[in-house]
This record gives sequence, C-alpha cells and structure tokens, in this order.
Amino acid sequence: MIKLHDKYFKPYLSEERILTAVKSLAERIAIDYKDKTPIFVGVLNGAFMFVADFLKAYPYPCEVSFIKLSSYQGLTSTGIVETLLDPPDNIEGRSVIILEDIIDSGRTLKELVHIFNKTNVKEYKIASLFYKSEVYNGEYTIDYIGIEIPDRFIVGYGLDYNELGRNLREVYQLNQKHMINLVLFGKPGAGKGTQAEFLKDQYNLKHISTGDVFRYNIKNGTELGNLAKSYMDKGDLVPDEVTIKMLQDEVENHPEASGFIFDGFPRTVAQAKALDEFLKTKEMRINATLALDANDEVLIQRLLERGKVSGRTDDQDESKIRNRFEEYNQKTAPLQAYYEAQGKYHSVNGIGAIEDITRRLAKVIEEL
Repeated sequence: MIKLHDKYFKPYLSEERILTAVKSLAERIAIDYKDKTPIFVGVLNGAFMFVADFLKAYPYPCEVSFIKLSSYQGLTSTGIVETLLDPPDNIEGRSVIILEDIIDSGRTLKELVHIFNKTNVKEYKIASLFYKSEVYNGEYTIDYIGIEIPDRFIVGYGLDYNELGRNLREVYQLNQKHMINLVLFGKPGAGKGTQAEFLKDQYNLKHISTGDVFRYNIKNGTELGNLAKSYMDKGDLVPDEVTIKMLQDEVENHPEASGFIFDGFPRTVAQAKALDEFLKTKEMRINATLALDANDEVLIQRLLERGKVSGRTDDQDESKIRNRFEEYNQKTAPLQAYYEAQGKYHSVNGIGAIEDITRRLAKVIEEL
C-alpha cells in the first residue's frame, strides 16, 4: 500500500492493464475516424497521462487540445463544476472527441455537453478511460469506454488525492477496509516485534506493546504509571483495570489508526474478556488473534544466539528459556480456547525468512 496525505491506497489496476485499455480505445476510435482529422480534447488535469498514451497509440492524423474543469476536493466532488480553461477556437465544423480520465456522477460530463453544445462543431463524442456505471446518472451517451470500475475512489495515472498521486504509473484505490484489531501471540524469539513493525506499516495499525506502555507511563510519572509502580514496588501484580485504562488511553490517543495490534495483552481469559468489553464501548472488536508458531528447538537456538549479542541473561540459559516457553504454553492455552470459540484464533508458521512470515500473516488479515 501507499500513503498519500492521511489516506492509504492499495494497488488496483496495473500499468499493463491500463495501457491495454488505452490502446483498445485508440483502435476503436481510429476505425471510426481514419478518413478524418479529428481534434482530441483532453480534460485536465486528470487526463494528461491518458491523452499522452492515447496519442501514441492513435495511428492516423489528428490534432490535440485541452480544456480544464474542476469539481473535486479531497475524496468527494463539490457538486460545482468550474471551467478553468475554455475549449480551443479552431473547432468550428470539426469532429471533436473529448478524452475524459473518469466519468462517475456525470456532473463534469453535463458541463462538457453544455460547453460543446454552444459551439459550431460538426460533431463531438465522449471517450472515458474509467467509467463508474454504478453512480453515473445515464443522462448522456458515453461513446467509448476503456475500463468499467466500481464506485471506489482511485488515484494514479493522472488522478489525484489533493494533488498527490497523479504521477503514479498504476492506479490505486482507497483502502476502505473496516478497522482491523489484532492480538499477536508468540513465544520468546518468535519475532513478534519484527512482524508487528511490518504489519503496522502495511495496514496503518498502531502497535500497542503492554511493556512499552507500562514503561512510558512509569517513566513519565503519569497517574496510571505511579499507580502501577506502587503495586510493582510491593511485588504485587498490577490489576487488570489499571492495564486496561492504559490501553484505553493509547487507543483514544490514536484516532487516525486503522486499527491496533495488541502485543503482550491479554495474558489471561479475564483480561481478554475485559479487552472485549472495552472495545465494545468504542464500537470495535478483536478481528483476529495471530499466533506465531515455531519449533521450540529452533527458537532456543535463535535466543541463545541473540543472547550473545544482547547480553540478556535470560537469553543465555537454556533451562530459563524452556521455563519461559512452559509459562507461555500454560498462559496461552486458555486464551487459545477462548478465541477459537469465537473463530478468531489463527496459527501461523513463524519459521522462515521474515518476508515469508509477513506474507503468511498478511494472507490471514486479507481474508478477514
């Protein structure tokens, strides 16, 4: 995916598919106008790439000019179409083919028809590279259509989102998926942190590590941090409601996120239920729990190697590592059953190249 301003867009139409459609349009129009010298009028700014490639594919004599209209701001049409550049003067008695980048509601097309109805052209026809049949009002005939597409906001190949994205060679569509909230499980050394970094970037998610949240609150002396520290100083477990409140603050502090990855929480069924209740108040839910599954012996060797570099004592003693694995198994088993009952537990092979594991996790997420 790519990010333009505050929005994420995912690949939709390849450059090859687009150029094939452009060539097909040029060939169809060439059949009708091979014995004439038409004037092709591109509609700016969106059609500049389309016009350039179309002219390369058109095999007969022709002329080209441009008209400029404006109706879009951000993701939506303003409903008001302004003419910023008038049609050319030399079109009287000529055959004109208007090259539009996209036709959706038909407002811009209506303005084009209004403009050319006031001229003395011999004839004019409309060619649109992209066409949204779901929302077009059908008032006027579109003579040549390249690719019919669903009603989704797209950028690239001349089309923009607040002026960004016009230079992209492919077309991307707005990522309109519902918010994705994940719980990430994995034994020590399974690569949770690494995969969380990739997933948060790929899906615009906020990675909430319980350990990081605790350290931040304690270091900065927040009310919750001081409360948590008071329990920890006495050797007591921090109550679930304190942890949940910290997580709640993290969620509320990141309204721009398309979802959250919860790492290190929940650790018990009671915490999982508390998390579900909290998310329900935000009209959110856990969509999936992803467990990185890896052979203990492979992970032990990985941790022992890590311990040589990090200096962490708990990564240098095999017996301590096995104890951590056993503790993980005991704590995770009830959680696995809890999420399996909801159809949300997914075990993912955590052995292999980092990018391969990322693809496995992405496959699960894409199917949600």
